[in-house]
Amino acid sequence: MTKSEKVTFVINTLNELYPTIPIPLDHKDPYTLLIAVLLSAQCTDVRVNQITPLLFAKADNPYDMIKMTVEEIRDIIRPCGLSPMKSKGIHGLSEILIEKYNGEVPQSFEALEALPAVGHKTASVVMSQAFGVPAFPVDTHIHRLMYRWGFSNGKSVQQTEKDAKRIFPEAFWNDLHLQIIWYGREYSPARSWNLEKDIITNTIGRKSVLQAK
Repeated sequence: MTKSEKVTFVINTLNELYPTIPIPLDHKDPYTLLIAVLLSAQCTDVRVNQITPLLFAKADNPYDMIKMTVEEIRDIIRPCGLSPMKSKGIHGLSEILIEKYNGEVPQSFEALEALPAVGHKTASVVMSQAFGVPAFPVDTHIHRLMYRWGFSNGKSVQQTEKDAKRIFPEAFWNDLHLQIIWYGREYSPARSWNLEKDIITNTIGRKSVLQAK
């Protein structure tokens, strides 16, 4: 298979498996998505979805969030890990949204990445999932599969993102990054990996990965 044939195979297979694509983090608007993505750093989406209802019951908008203290936020989000940094970030970014953006989440990468505790990946998720702007946020699943499929060298998530954007047509980015995440969880996990069930890696996988398996 040529590289372009492999790319087509991946897109077609993922579209068959995931014709409708659920967003992993529960949210109702750009603000609650931003907070959920921030909380998901080094934490599972399942855990985040257990914690955000508790937080959003008290504050699901920046105006209510700044009425809480950093300590009150931290007490709620503690199970997500990194709670000192995340609680300060949530409180701080909520203040900035009110002061600079009338309480709305800005719709640019630059403005989002300038917010406390918001990195490039978080900004990319919000831009793609809340605002429909083409982006390719790379999580551990995408980073692993892009290497297994021979599409990236696995050296860094930054390189993986560049490679994904170069290889896949822009019109597919927003769907593909979610489809690859779901595929990685269900068919090509880091542990307890069954290659027979992993049809994509089985068909186009990097030779060294297949031989090691």
